[in-house]
Amino acid sequence: MATREEGAAATAATAPRLRRFDARNYVVYLSFLAILAFFSVALFDKGFLSYDNFQNILRQTAMVSVMAIGMTFTLSAGEIDLSIGSTVALAALVAALVVRETNLVFALVAAVGVGLGVGLVNGVLTTKLRIPSFLVTLGTLGIVSGLAREITNLQAVPITDQAYNFIFGSGDLGPVSSLFVWTAILLVVGHVVYRKTPFGRAVLATGGNRAAARFSGVSVDRIRISVLIISAVAAAFAGMLYAGRLHGARYTLGEQDLLTVIAAVIIGGTSLFGGRGSIVGAVIGSIIMGMLNNGLILMGLSVSEQMMARGVIIILAVALSLREQAD
Repeated sequence: MATREEGAAATAATAPRLRRFDARNYVVYLSFLAILAFFSVALFDKGFLSYDNFQNILRQTAMVSVMAIGMTFTLSAGEIDLSIGSTVALAALVAALVVRETNLVFALVAAVGVGLGVGLVNGVLTTKLRIPSFLVTLGTLGIVSGLAREITNLQAVPITDQAYNFIFGSGDLGPVSSLFVWTAILLVVGHVVYRKTPFGRAVLATGGNRAAARFSGVSVDRIRISVLIISAVAAAFAGMLYAGRLHGARYTLGEQDLLTVIAAVIIGGTSLFGGRGSIVGAVIGSIIMGMLNNGLILMGLSVSEQMMARGVIIILAVALSLREQAD
């Protein structure tokens, strides 16, 4: 028979393993399964479980997923980017104008350049002038949105380049949409950079404790600028995908996406206060938001009711994040 000391030792040995399992780390996956199960039952006779409907959900959420990947880096470093919606519109319009005159390669370079420029301005103003990124990106939101309206005088720009449309939005590789392919590629790249590289560790260190990160040799300002550039470039690429899917661009693209992106990232396990996050969770969170929108539409809810439902989800997600921070 085991002695009391042996039993205590065994308990102490297994305790760390037991403590490692925290249900809160799996909230996004449990939520995904719960929402999927609910709509599968409630909308069984309306085609929710059909392959075409799931393809439609993935197409609709691809751009949000791309922006969520970029936002995960930004929030993890303790920053935030409110200008992503306007960056989407400006990059899409620039890509549409450039591809009309040249080809898709130059359009890609031009759109990414828009993201680099916006992100660099956001990062430099935030770090050099010591202005919170919340206020900086709120200001650039208005500036970039104004530019998007100005460059085409509020006119939509059609894209007739079939190669561009096929690659960046409306094409299919067999049974799989090109939008899903881009999402998968960026998910893998983002996850590897976030979890497996010194840069990813520096991002988490910067968001977790800026003073300690600086003391450890991390170039905190460089990291803060970098994550704001990543967010803006991700938004610019999302703008290209929007333009490819819709065969054109207009100044309203992306203007309703900010809250959805933030909700997806927070639901996915990223802390509003920095130092913790998940690229995979952010993409799953965006799919959850897409399933909610799709399910609510199939249930016959109006646009205003869908907006209220998204608002409730954001509040619940923020409340959970605050509770975890307190713990």
